[in-house]
Amino acid sequence: MNTKTMSGLGELLRYVTELVDQGAEEHYRDLSLSYRARYTPVLRAIAAGAETVTDITGATHLTQGAVSQTVALMVADGILVKRPMDDARKSGVRLTPDGAALLGRLQPHWEITFAAIAVLEAEIGYPLRRVLGAAAGALEREGFADRLRRAADAAPVPAPLEENAHGE
Repeated sequence: MNTKTMSGLGELLRYVTELVDQGAEEHYRDLSLSYRARYTPVLRAIAAGAETVTDITGATHLTQGAVSQTVALMVADGILVKRPMDDARKSGVRLTPDGAALLGRLQPHWEITFAAIAVLEAEIGYPLRRVLGAAAGALEREGFADRLRRAADAAPVPAPLEENAHGE
């Protein structure tokens, strides 16, 4: 196996994500929407009933930091507004009227997105979302660091380099 020229998993995942996000961003522009692809998981979680950053984090596969940053951008863009909660230690978020209108315009786009994913999956011959879900589940059960340690333990120990006649 030539690992020098073979793309790594992280590289391929980032590249595929970049290609998908670029395509989505282009489609948003075609629809005359001022919208970032990174808002989608947050907006979908809010549409499903999430009210806090913690709720959104639990409903998505995003870190709390990523959700907090995205919420801040969405507040700045007028899509969300922060609101106080009964528990004063937390603040909630809700759609602004503009955010609610945006959600209504995006829902048909999301249906088209899932249709495009189905076509892509048929083209490549793999249920991509199911494969990625299975990979995520496996990594939740055993993290990648543990898998790396196990692979390192199983790898043959390289022989020490011998010096040549010139002491090199």
